[in-house]
Amino acid sequence: QVQLMESGGGSVQAGGSLRLSCVISGDTYRGSCMAWFRQAPGKEREGVAGISTGSGFTFYVDSVKGRFTISRDNAKTTIYLVMNSLKPEDTAMYYCATVMFRGCNSAWLSRPDNFNVWGQGTQVTVSS
Repeated sequence: QVQLMESGGGSVQAGGSLRLSCVISGDTYRGSCMAWFRQAPGKEREGVAGISTGSGFTFYVDSVKGRFTISRDNAKTTIYLVMNSLKPEDTAMYYCATVMFRGCNSAWLSRPDNFNVWGQGTQVTVSS
């Protein structure tokens, strides 16, 4: 059974940076789609960035393009989200999610129900 564990959240000032990590355990997870979602209080869950771990193809929601970078380690056991130039509107609980599927793309960021394994989240707070 696949499990995900996020870490790296924290509190930063606007303009600062954070790196989130998502460790994958329980299985060799190749050819899967992985993504970072976030949810602020009172708002719907929003897809932020995704990666097809087999091909390395990455995709982002427009609001974070040029600021966030998703990547994976060579062993494909950890997914990272480097967040630069953080803004107060980036404040949210950030979740890592995955599903065994090849060929995911940016459209998957609007379909959280497609993902069947989720981590417990890590809080990111950006102050102005």
